[in-house]
Amino acid sequence: MWQRQEWTAAARVDGGAIFRRVSRLGKIWGDGITLKAIWHVVKAAAKCADIKNLAPHDLRRTCARLCHLAGGELEQIQFLLGHASVQTTERYLGCKQKLGHAVNDNLGLEDI
Repeated sequence: MWQRQEWTAAARVDGGAIFRRVSRLGKIWGDGITLKAIWHVVKAAAKCADIKNLAPHDLRRTCARLCHLAGGELEQIQFLLGHASVQTTERYLGCKQKLGHAVNDNLGLEDI
């Protein structure tokens, strides 16, 4: 797998945005690509994957849920999403505390 430095060197990117606009002649121009251009790429990929009615918020929600499933801390996901309250993030993810199986039950303190 390529490291970022190898990729940017191969692409001759020595500063600024990684993704750049490229002319038909292959010349890099501008400071980067627009959000609209990124959305066109995402929509084209969604169409190829037969995903209909994709909205930007779907990507945001999916990212948050995947982070949570991978063990990401709620506070970090809250920060990622820009929520003022961790309770908002819990509602957003659809997670609830499981008081019957509290995380602190597995600390092994009863043996001390």
